[in-house]
Amino acid sequence: MAEKTKRLRILLADDHVTVRRGLKLLIDAERDMEVIGEAGDGNEAVQKARELNPDVIVMDISMPGTSGLAATRTLKQIKPDAVVVTLTRHPDNAYLQELLRAGVSGYVLKRSAPTELLHAIRAAAAGGQYLDTTLTAGVTAGLAGKEARAKMPATALTERESAVLRLIASGYSNKEIAAHLSLSVKTVEAHKANAMRKLDLTGRIDIVKYAILQGWLNNA
Repeated sequence: MAEKTKRLRILLADDHVTVRRGLKLLIDAERDMEVIGEAGDGNEAVQKARELNPDVIVMDISMPGTSGLAATRTLKQIKPDAVVVTLTRHPDNAYLQELLRAGVSGYVLKRSAPTELLHAIRAAAAGGQYLDTTLTAGVTAGLAGKEARAKMPATALTERESAVLRLIASGYSNKEIAAHLSLSVKTVEAHKANAMRKLDLTGRIDIVKYAILQGWLNNA
């Protein structure tokens, strides 16, 4: 007899009851996920996340009181392993930058097809990172001036350096990357430093941008 697939436990945080109901219907209809709780604002989202320990938190950005961004920052401080997928109507790069800094694993636009959110939840739960496909295109276009610089040196990276950057862009820590690649943490840090120097990258945000331009996150 086949084993019953473990369902992903999802917490919904959105101040609109109608939106939450729609999301709950969408998620509960999937065989591999279920909604285990709901929150109407950022503070309640943090409280429910601590109580329920969900696999993924789907967080609206614009909520009264404590915003989704502030709630995400708080959550990542008290629960560094919290997995947050943001759902927003804001397509601009400023929101993406701030949320990536806050540690989100997914960024989905409310205007996109429902499948975008489902893909994001699955990718985030698996330890990856997912950016809305329409947003990815926009970010890539916005970085057009850097595209040649980003793509040209790709061949200059060693296989290990490329692998380390891919995993960093997908949200893995140096320790997790070391275990995944059977390397020491010190060696991972060296590969990361070498790759960033070759590509003239200054931090994790730049690494994620580079990954977008290379198409690494499209199927994350």
